[in-house]
Amino acid sequence: MSTPTTIPTHHVFVVDGEGTNAFWTKIGAAWQHTDGKGFNMTLNAIPLDGRVVVRSIKAAEERSSKGRK
Repeated sequence: MSTPTTIPTHHVFVVDGEGTNAFWTKIGAAWQHTDGKGFNMTLNAIPLDGRVVVRSIKAAEERSSKGRK
């Protein structure tokens, strides 16, 4: 499988914990399908536990700028 050539539209994170104590680790990138009904993802790691969260790049940057990742 080849890597998409366009800029990713979303970041992929694994999140451990809840609320302000949550620890977010970026594990990959996602590209939204042109029909808006799915994603292609490239993962650099596969988590054994925690939850996988896909966030738009803009939303992820907004969280980071508020001191929360």
